[in-house]
Amino acid sequence: MNYDIFSIKDNNDFLQSCMDTFRYQAENCKPYCEWVKLLNINLKDIKKIEEIPFLPIELFKSKKVYCSDKKEEIIFSSSSTTGTGQSFHYVKDVDLYEKSFTAAFRLFYGNPDSYTILGLLPSYMERTGSSLVYMVDNLIKQSKNERSGFFLHNDDELYKLLCVLHDEKVPTILIGVTYALLDFVEKYLIYFPDVIVMETGGMKGRREEISRAALHERLCRGFGVKTVHSEYGMTELLSQAYSKGDGEFFCPTWMKIFVRDIHNPFKIFDKNANGAINIIDLANRNSCSFIATHDLGKINDDGSFCVLGRLAASDIRGCNLLVQ
Repeated sequence: MNYDIFSIKDNNDFLQSCMDTFRYQAENCKPYCEWVKLLNINLKDIKKIEEIPFLPIELFKSKKVYCSDKKEEIIFSSSSTTGTGQSFHYVKDVDLYEKSFTAAFRLFYGNPDSYTILGLLPSYMERTGSSLVYMVDNLIKQSKNERSGFFLHNDDELYKLLCVLHDEKVPTILIGVTYALLDFVEKYLIYFPDVIVMETGGMKGRREEISRAALHERLCRGFGVKTVHSEYGMTELLSQAYSKGDGEFFCPTWMKIFVRDIHNPFKIFDKNANGAINIIDLANRNSCSFIATHDLGKINDDGSFCVLGRLAASDIRGCNLLVQ
């Protein structure tokens, strides 16, 4: 099995890594093995990426999606604010996660030590097991900047620091959960056109949901920026996609997005069709790399993708019938 996923250069490399990963996980990840058998799939019949079965993401709530005899080094968990229970991601090798998010960050933004990195992630910081907090904390350390850090209940301090960084023309990234960024710009207005404001999505039950366009308009006005960046990740993944504006996300070379028909989860759409998002994340080496999410989206002509919302509860229940 080829573990050098960060050296993937083209579709052939990706295909080979996918096939190796699929066969390994279909034999060694018990929940995925059961899913493949339930679908009556012969491993030898899978020749194309589109034929690989995707594991329903809800199984991360009820099963240990893991394929190693070695005890996991860390367990990441999701929030339970939606009332549907927590997902758990058992990570055998936390160094692989660090390599994945560092390589993706460098691919899209360069070296972390080129920035002052600020984290505004209050709801995530107030619980244990957040993969997002782990990532941002590590990037803050990699920035090697004494002014990098987290802000919990000290918005006034964050505002003053942003003003100083603006005056000193310091390259800065502010990574924040959606509701906290909105709370901030409702209290403070700042003109910092060069700051990278990166929202990580989700109101987490703290505020009324609004469209991405409306969200970005408010944040652009509040920070004085032309565009708002976004990070797309989740507890069940060890990789992230990034958008530098307009909600158009790009994946690193070891991650790929597909869109499936919500009425037929085994049908994969071509570009520019709306459906539910399937993800291949080859960094999920020791869990499952092939995940059928509850997010809705579409793939654009340039290979980027957009996130359009979430599946309705009725659609999710319909998908769950497949695992009865």
